[in-house]
Amino acid sequence: MKKVKLLPLLFACAMTATLAIAQNQQPHMLTMPLIFEHQQVMEDSAFTAPLPSASSPYFLDAGDAWLQKAQEESRRHQMLRYRTMISHPEVVAFNSRTLPEPPAEYALAADPKQGMLTIAAPQVVEPAEAPIETPPVKIHDWLHLFNGSIHFTQAYISDNWYQGGENNLNILGDIKWEFNLNQTKHPNWLFNNMMQYKLGITTAHADTLRNYNINEDNFLFTSQLGYKAIKNWYYSAMLQFKTQFFNNYKSNSRDMTAAFLSPGELNLGLGMTYNYKNADQSRTLTVAIAPLSYNMKMCRDTHHLNPVNFGIDAGHHTKHTFGSNVEVKWNWKITPSIFWSSRFYTFTNYQYVQGDWENTFDFAISRHLNTKIFTHLRYDKSHPRDVDWKYWQFKEILSFGIVYRFATSE
Repeated sequence: MKKVKLLPLLFACAMTATLAIAQNQQPHMLTMPLIFEHQQVMEDSAFTAPLPSASSPYFLDAGDAWLQKAQEESRRHQMLRYRTMISHPEVVAFNSRTLPEPPAEYALAADPKQGMLTIAAPQVVEPAEAPIETPPVKIHDWLHLFNGSIHFTQAYISDNWYQGGENNLNILGDIKWEFNLNQTKHPNWLFNNMMQYKLGITTAHADTLRNYNINEDNFLFTSQLGYKAIKNWYYSAMLQFKTQFFNNYKSNSRDMTAAFLSPGELNLGLGMTYNYKNADQSRTLTVAIAPLSYNMKMCRDTHHLNPVNFGIDAGHHTKHTFGSNVEVKWNWKITPSIFWSSRFYTFTNYQYVQGDWENTFDFAISRHLNTKIFTHLRYDKSHPRDVDWKYWQFKEILSFGIVYRFATSE
């Protein structure tokens, strides 16, 4: 074998590696610096390698001559490097365990004003002051939801309009306030409260005694207090009170149809409540079942009103009954601009049944403008029977107006 001086060979390898790096190419394995890793067992010859046997674990279903050639070349290079390190340990500058620190990193920056490129180590900018600690988030005990709106319709008709008709103005105000105990902070308790008042006024040109009529006057307060039994079920006590505030009369008559606390209704119940909210709280369901319920009807003004029209015995101001009631509340945010809320309530003393089913569809036009469709279906067997509707009553209102909402987050 022809002997080759080692130092010129290493110099040539170093120059080849430098040239490869300058040309942005991967340098050859033989031109890399000699770094001792661990002791190996090699064959006597550094230029021969055994061919893979028939029992080789590498097997391809296609031609694998290229793979065998690459394996053989890699093995020859490894043996050559190792033999060089064994024969001339003085040229092995580094050990894998004692390698020096890697070179410092540099960043390339451009200076458009001077038309120059600069290479410098990146500077670590220390913050001028310590970051401000974020105060802990305060969890409220009570969650408030306020919704106030005023809707109106108006029509002007000239005296000579070919179809006739009258000017009219309808105004409907709705205020709803919910204040509920935060179940995130108090997971074992359920305490939901709701107060709502609706007042609707319409002009009445056909009424010779007054210029307006009240077509909606309803005050409602509900409250539920419960303690967790299992999962979404709570042992609960329920309260409901409703009445109206203003006197109302028949058209072209001084006969009063309703007044403050005439009628008025109070209901108390004991039972179980099921409360459900989905993950994003776009759908909520509350079902309150009270097998034991107390109901009181009242008529304060018996001089102008007949208590019998409100299910109260003649000659009495109040009527007390015991029975059962069920209340179901459903809220669904169908889309960011469409909201549906529904309330179903029924009470029975096992002699008569009365119930209410209210549905409100809220279509948001903008943040403060919306359109509402409200329907109210009522069944009350304690009232005198009507010829056409029997014991059923129905009300529907379509309105457009201004709305204001306020809510506190958890």
